[in-house]
Amino acid sequence: MIRWLLHLGTRSMERKTNYDAGYMHDVIDTSTSAGLKLALLPMLSQHREDAPKPLWFGAGLASVLEGDCGPCVQLMVDQGVSEGVDPDLLRAILARDFDAMGEEAALGFRFAEAVIAGDMDSETYRIEIEHRFGKRAMIALAYATAFCRTYPVLKRGLGHGLACQKIKVGDQLETVIKKAA
Repeated sequence: MIRWLLHLGTRSMERKTNYDAGYMHDVIDTSTSAGLKLALLPMLSQHREDAPKPLWFGAGLASVLEGDCGPCVQLMVDQGVSEGVDPDLLRAILARDFDAMGEEAALGFRFAEAVIAGDMDSETYRIEIEHRFGKRAMIALAYATAFCRTYPVLKRGLGHGLACQKIKVGDQLETVIKKAA
C-alpha cells in the first residue's frame, strides 16, 4: 500500500511538472524505506522561510547547477516561472550574469557556490544574508545550498544522470554557464 501511494505521488508530480522521475520509481520499487525517505526530501530542499524569491532561487539554482545542467535545472527553472519569478532573472542566473540577476540573486548564488566550494568567502556572504534578511532566511539558503544539489547527485549515483542540455525559460532556449570563464 505504501509503495502504491509513493508511486501515485510521484506520478502526480511528473504530470504537474513534465519531469521524468523514473529514478524515483526505481528507488520506490527497490526499497520502500528509501522511497519514503526520498519523498521527504522536498521538506528540506524547498524550505524557503523568509527568503525572498530572487535570493532563494539564486542559491537553489547555484546548488542544482553544481550537480547538473539538465532536467533538474529545467525543473527548478519551471518552478520559478510558475511561482512568478521573472524569466529574465532566471536567464541571468543560468548565464552567471551577476549584473543582470540583481543584488539578491547574485548574493544567493555567490553564497551557495562559496559554501559548496568550501571558500572562506562563504562566511562573509552568510553574515550579510543573516544581517539583511534574518536567521530564518539564512537557514533557508543553507538548506537550498545543501539539498537542491541532492537530486542530480542522487540521480547520477543511481545511473539516471543525463548530459547537459539547453534550458527552456519561457519560449527561449538558454545555454547554461556552469563555471566562470
